[in-house]
This record gives sequence, structure tokens and C-alpha cells, in this order.
Amino acid sequence: MPEKILYEYAILRLVPKVEREEFINIGVILFSKKENYLKVKYFINDRRINAFCHELDLDFIDSNLNALSKIAEGLHTESAISEFDVAERFRWLTAVRSSVIQSSRPHPGKTNNLEKTLDKLFKDHVL
Repeated sequence: MPEKILYEYAILRLVPKVEREEFINIGVILFSKKENYLKVKYFINDRRINAFCHELDLDFIDSNLNALSKIAEGLHTESAISEFDVAERFRWLTAVRSSVIQSSRPHPGKTNNLEKTLDKLFKDHVL
């Protein structure tokens, strides 16, 4: 039986009014140092978000989430953070922020399949 892979994950949150600390889960960040793996998966449910807050530019939010996803995979050519190693990029993505897009604190787990775990976490926490 193959050894389980240790991973960390954080939930991406949309916080329309930072001072109120209310949020909607919009994505997942999954990281494994051993497997050199870091991915962001997100979904903007505009109906759910607009029921919560009408004042956000969802296209702008989407472009920011897309940039975070590219940074996670080291593909964002305009960001020096993309050049960090995987662990540093994960710590940067999960750093505490007072912005509209925030992440939860990281949580640990073990899995046999990182892609399936990302899909399950996404389904359980976002959809």
C-alpha cells in the first residue's frame, strides 16, 4: 500500500465588507511540499454573491482569483512571487490579509490522491 501524502489546504473566501467579517467560500488552495504540488480551484457563484452583496465587480474578483491560481502554479509571469518555491508561494497565498479575497488558516490532512482531494474539498466547502 502506498504511503499517504501529507497536504495542507486553505479555503478562499470572498469578504465583501471586511469590517463585518462576513464571507462566502469561493475556492480551495491545496499544497503538498513532498509532491511539490500547489493548486487553486475556485468558482464565483454570482447569484449567491449578489444575494449577499451587490457592490462587487465580479470580473475584477475573477481576474484576481485567476492571478492567484497562476501564482500558485508558478505561471504568473508578471509576479515575482511565482518564482518562489512551492512552500513559500503557499505561505504567501495563505497570509493574513484585510482584503476582499482572504483565506482560512491552513489545515492538514493525508491522502493517496491530491487531485481527488482537491475536488472533494472544493465540493464540500465551495459548491
